Amino acid sequence: MALQGPIPVTYTMVFPHGCYIVGEVEPVKDFDASTGGRFVQARDKQTQELVWQVAVMDGDPTLKPAQKTVAVKIFSPVQPVPPAPMPGLPFTPVQFDGMSVTPYVNAAGRLAYSIKVREMHAPRTTAPTTQAAQAAQAAASKAPAGKDVT
Repeated sequence: MALQGPIPVTYTMVFPHGCYIVGEVEPVKDFDASTGGRFVQARDKQTQELVWQVAVMDGDPTLKPAQKTVAVKIFSPVQPVPPAPMPGLPFTPVQFDGMSVTPYVNAAGRLAYSIKVREMHAPRTTAPTTQAAQAAQAAASKAPAGKDVT
């Protein structure tokens, strides 16, 4: 089979409605190496970078409450710093780069995905790209200055 290991994906493929940080960035425990109360942080098997984890809420309004929050693992040599909170919002919007997913069967016997990323940052703003937005921009640019257009 051609697909082996993590599957590269884009942020918009995984979170088309965006996502929001709902927890702290924490180190992931290496359960095999941690013994007798001694904590050992997990490392990525390929890159040997430290593994961190943050809980995020998916912005998709159609998801059931139990499906909204997911853990995202971040590979980084130092603890990643989340973006600054935005005034007026209860949660901090976040975006990820260098994303991959690994499918697995969870304890309930259902298909699930492990989400792994390389970078975390504030969402980038982009210009509207829908046809309606483009049409509205074109109409606004043709409107005579100083007159209301109805």
